[in-house]
Amino acid sequence: MRTIWKGALTFGLVNVPVKVYSATEDHDVPLHQVHEKDGGRIRYQRTCEVCGETVAYADIDRAYVDEEQTVVLTKDDLASLPAEKSREIDVVEFVPSDQVDLLTLDKPYYLEPDSKSPKAYVLLRKTLEQTDRTAIVRFTLRQKTRLAALRVRGKVLVLQTLLWADEVREAEFPVLDEEVKISKKELELSSSLVDSYSSDFDPEEYVDEYQKELRTLIDAKIEAGDTFDASETFAEADAGAEGGEVIDLMEALRASVARSKEARSAGGASEDEPKKRTGKKKAG
Repeated sequence: MRTIWKGALTFGLVNVPVKVYSATEDHDVPLHQVHEKDGGRIRYQRTCEVCGETVAYADIDRAYVDEEQTVVLTKDDLASLPAEKSREIDVVEFVPSDQVDLLTLDKPYYLEPDSKSPKAYVLLRKTLEQTDRTAIVRFTLRQKTRLAALRVRGKVLVLQTLLWADEVREAEFPVLDEEVKISKKELELSSSLVDSYSSDFDPEEYVDEYQKELRTLIDAKIEAGDTFDASETFAEADAGAEGGEVIDLMEALRASVARSKEARSAGGASEDEPKKRTGKKKAG
């Protein structure tokens, strides 16, 4: 695993140096869009809706749009924001573990002790176990302030980011406000059905059947020779074709990550995880 962040857990005068690792990974088989007839790679252009020009990735800014106007935010504008530079994960309170709503849990990270002696790390872990408490913490990752729950998983401390309160929608379903009569017999039968399915949960017993079958299908097509030559169908796009620059999203992302790494190297080493967003919800 690759370290994405280094810092220290702090509560009171206690300081626990840690390394942060992503605790999950995507196992989906990567698929690309291609032309059905010849297997040629489908690539995307970033086209301006005003002038119709194809825009280079480096010339793209961000914007906020409401019903009446567009506010363009340049790279310099965003760079001027007071981004947090703290390397501390600050404990703000310890709460009963059952008070943390599972709906608010987001991305999990493993914390590894980053000192010669893991004593402070183990002390915090044992304290959380003994008190059945979860630490609510604040920290900064990829220039965004995060709220997170710090809890124990086996021998490891796990940091799991939390959604902010205003990011969780209220479930308002009027039909549930109506009184529903459930008979004692119905409840007994329902409970009996639950008992018949009851067991201890073992996640290892479950697999992603779709991805498994997809991999089997791909292997079968390879075995049967039902393939195209990738060197031809995934050829590099001609930047001069059609008079415009064709932007491959994956190449643009790779270039962005490389540029980010160069910038960090020039401005001082940082272990923050590179941005991976393609324009989806949050990346930071």
